[in-house]
Amino acid sequence: MRTFIGIDFDFKIKDRICSLQFIVRENSKKGRFKYIDNFHLTLKFLGEINIEEIPIINQVLENSAQKVGPFQLKVNKLGFFGGESIIRTLWLGLDGDLESLINLYEEIEDGLGSFGYKKEKRPYTPHITIAQDLLLNIDFKQLERLIDLSTIPVIDVNEVSLIKSEQIKGKRVYTPISTYRLMGKKEINRTKAKKGF
Repeated sequence: MRTFIGIDFDFKIKDRICSLQFIVRENSKKGRFKYIDNFHLTLKFLGEINIEEIPIINQVLENSAQKVGPFQLKVNKLGFFGGESIIRTLWLGLDGDLESLINLYEEIEDGLGSFGYKKEKRPYTPHITIAQDLLLNIDFKQLERLIDLSTIPVIDVNEVSLIKSEQIKGKRVYTPISTYRLMGKKEINRTKAKKGF
C-alpha cells in the first residue's frame, strides 16, 4: 500500500484553503487541484509498504508523539516548485512553532532510520500543496496580491498520522491508518523567562 506520515487539518482550515484555491482556479488555464479532503502537511513520504511494516512505523510514531507536545502553525506564504511557464507544485508555506515541527520531523526520521528506512537527504521544507502542473493566465506576483493568507486560521497541531493513499474511482483518497496524539511537554526557555520575554 502507498503511504505517508502527515498532519491532517480540521475542516475550518481546509475550507479556507479551498476558498483561496478557488481564486487560483479562476486565474489558471489548466492544472490539477487538490481535493478539499486531501489538504495536509506531509512529514515523510514512505511510498509502497507491506502491512507487516505498520507495527514498526506505529512504534516510531508513538515514541515521537510522546516526545513532542502540541504546537501551532500559521500559513504565511504562497510559493511554487519548478517550472517556468507551468508550475509543477503550487504551495502554501508555514510559520509559527517551526522548532516543534522540525523536532517532530527529526524524531520520525531518526526513529525510522534506526529500522533501516532511508533518510531524506534534502532539508525539510514544510508546505501544503494546493495545485500541480499549473498554467496561470496572470503573473505569479499578481496572483500573490489576490491571495489573502490572513484569512486562514492558526493551525493547531495535536496529532500525527500514518496515512494510506489510494486511487478510488479516479479520485485520490487519503485514509488514516493510525493516529497518535502529541503528548510531549514543551521545554521552557529559562533564559528568556528570566528576562521577561
